[in-house]
Order: sequence, then structure tokens, then C-alpha cells
Amino acid sequence: MKLLIIEDEKITRISLSNTLAAEGFEVFSAGDGEEGLAIFSREMPDIVITDLRLPKISGMEILERVITLKADCRVILITAYATVETAVRALKTGAYDYLTKPFSPEELLSILRKIKQFNIVLEENKELKKRINLLENRTIIGNSPAMKKLSELISQIAQNDSTVLIEGESGTGKELVARALHQHGPRRNEPFIVVSCSSIPDTLLESELFGHEKGAFTGAVNRHTGYFERANKGTLFIDDIDDIPLLMQVKLLRVIQERELTRVGGSDNVKIDVRIIAATKVNLKKKVELREFRDDLYYRLNIIPVRIPPLRERKDDLPILIKHFFGKYGSEKKFELLNEEILKRMIEYNWPGNVRELENIVQRIIALSFLGTPDFTLIEFPGQSVRYSPAPDSEVNYPPFEEYILQKEKEIIDWALKKSEDNISRAAKLLGIPRTTLTSKLNKFLC
Repeated sequence: MKLLIIEDEKITRISLSNTLAAEGFEVFSAGDGEEGLAIFSREMPDIVITDLRLPKISGMEILERVITLKADCRVILITAYATVETAVRALKTGAYDYLTKPFSPEELLSILRKIKQFNIVLEENKELKKRINLLENRTIIGNSPAMKKLSELISQIAQNDSTVLIEGESGTGKELVARALHQHGPRRNEPFIVVSCSSIPDTLLESELFGHEKGAFTGAVNRHTGYFERANKGTLFIDDIDDIPLLMQVKLLRVIQERELTRVGGSDNVKIDVRIIAATKVNLKKKVELREFRDDLYYRLNIIPVRIPPLRERKDDLPILIKHFFGKYGSEKKFELLNEEILKRMIEYNWPGNVRELENIVQRIIALSFLGTPDFTLIEFPGQSVRYSPAPDSEVNYPPFEEYILQKEKEIIDWALKKSEDNISRAAKLLGIPRTTLTSKLNKFLC
């Protein structure tokens, strides 16, 4: 812990310095206020002990300036001319404590021990708040060792502004990890911009990333702000970085290195201040070895590597993930409908689509359970064979099979439309079917 002594009496200054250095403090000292403030600005100590009456600048003025420069600095005032008024004024201004000369070393050490203890508690509270905040806003679901390790890594590197490369299969939650890094970092109040390289044609990628000037090409009727500029001061998440063409990799590397870009059709260099988080669904190192990805760009991106394990490697998380998705879609109680057979099939399944596929399966179960306990044989897991158990004979008179299926289908679609507030795209996603399929079925019901 750094400590600054400002005292014009040389013997007192040296004596205090030796005593406090022996207690483990990193001690700096000054003989007047001007020198003291210069040392303070350079070293930013945690504690300042200053005489009230000093040459050039008074102890009270030092107190005011120190509190302005570093609000959490503890200032102890010492004086041989103590008055109640002076003490009250000092404490109101922000002094931690006030000592009257002469005082024993033990009196001062007692105050310093309290400061040390207070700082320890303060740091513990900060760490606790940070962890609570991380838990309250967590998007990383799972209690398996792999996910605990990932959550710990996120909390460690979120405050770091270095470039991160996230590697994980499709559906593992790479964007969620990127968002968690942004939300718990110093740029949390700035933009979080997402761009997927796989969704932009190669011919438009440069314009989309870096922007273009008016008249840069046919159809460029206005200046266009690219993803990098939109993310300025915040975080740019570049997904599917493995899909970026080699020619574009050179330009991206330059922008990352120089922290400036030139819009297409322009000549001005535009400074950017952005944290870059890239993601890949493949082993990017292998692409480097195959000369399909530039090694210099790879090393520039891979400053902090983060690997997200596929769901098949963390099946211990299946119950908590399933319950989370039931809760997400407002059907937490329906989690109890899952029987041992469907849970066994889920555990045995390899989950090639990872967490995204699991979420779709849960949505399907919710849709099928609209009228009661769902028929889990209707839930398909590619590569698994399902034993269909015929229902026992019953005297219940069912309508013709096709009519019955059509009626149930209509009821499920009605439920999905209500749940999505008549948004066809969201309803289709909820049902796990393409939008065109749902539109076709709706047209059929209208006939």
C-alpha cells in the first residue's frame, strides 16, 4: 500500500518514514505542499499524511486537491495547533482522521490498521458485487466443470480490452459469451454490434465492415457507416470470421493493427476505438495450416482464446438447460411433464446442433403439451430409433384419423400464434418449422 508523508519538519518526516516503512508501507515523503502534490500526481498513493501548516501550499488545500484527484485516498491531517473548528472543517472536507502533535507512533499505526481493514472489506464488497452482477445477468447456463471454468474465464477477461477469439460449434452460444464479455466490461454502456461474415456477400463485405462514401460504386447514393464505426467506443462481435475471404483478411488485419479505416471510395483515415471479439465455428488453426486463413490475422485475433464446449461434452448441464428453456417460454411447470424415457433419449443423443437444437426441442415439447401430456414419440432425434407403444384399447370414439390430426395441428398453431402475438415468423420458430410451412398450413385452414 502506497503512503505519502508531507511534513516540513525533517526529523518528524524521517522518523515517520522509517516507522511506516518497517510496517510494510511503500513510503514517499515531501518537505512542502508543492513537492507533495507533485509526488501524489505521479504515484497516486492510497494514504496521505500531511501537516496542516506547510510552506507554499497548506495541508487543507492539499486535502481538497487530493480528494478531487483520487476520491478513495485516505488523508490524515496532523498539527500542533489544533482547534475544534479546524478539526470539524477538516473532517467535513473529507479527511479520514485528525492527529494532534505530539502523538505516539502507536496512535498513527492504529488509524492506519483501520484503513487497511476498511480497504480489505471494500475490495471484498466490490468483488462480491461483481460476482452478484455476473450471476444476476448471466447468460451462461450450466454447472458442469467446463461451464464453471468458462464463467470464471469470462469474469477474469471481461475487464481486459484485448481481442478475444471464441471457438465453438454452431449452436454453442458464441454470441452469448461475447455479450457477457461486453456487459461485464468497461464498455458495457457503449454499443455492442454484431456482424456475421457468412451472411454478407463477398462483394459487399468491405463496404459493410468499413462503410463507403457517396458515389463509391453504382447505387451508393449516400455515405454508409460500416460496422466498425457503428461499434466505436463499444464492442464489435465478428461472427463466422472463418468465412472471410483471403483478400478481405488483409484489409481487416490492417484496420485491427492501425485502429483506423478508410471507407470504400474515400481517402480519409477514420480513427476507431473498438474492442474486437471474433468467433469461429471451425478450428481456425487448421485453416491457417491449410493456408485458407492468414496466420498474421489469426495471431492478431487469438490474443485471448475462449473455447465453448459442445453440449455432448457437458451433458450434466442438460437438466438445468431444459428447465431454463421451459422458464424462458413461460412454461416452467411443464418441465414436470418430462418422463424418464424422453430424458434418457435426450442424454443419449449427441446434440450436433448443441444448445440451439435443445432449445428448439423444448419449444416443440411445449407446443405438443398444449392440450396435456405430450406424445414424446413425436419428438424426433436424428439417428435414434423410437419404440412406439400402441395405446390400450379404449371405448372412446375418436374422429377419423386425418380429421383428428388436422384439428390438433390447428389447435397447436393457434396456441403458437397467441404466444407470439400473431407474429408468423416467431410462431414458426416456436413450432420449430420453416415460416413457409406455417404460411402454407394457415392458407390450408382458410380454405
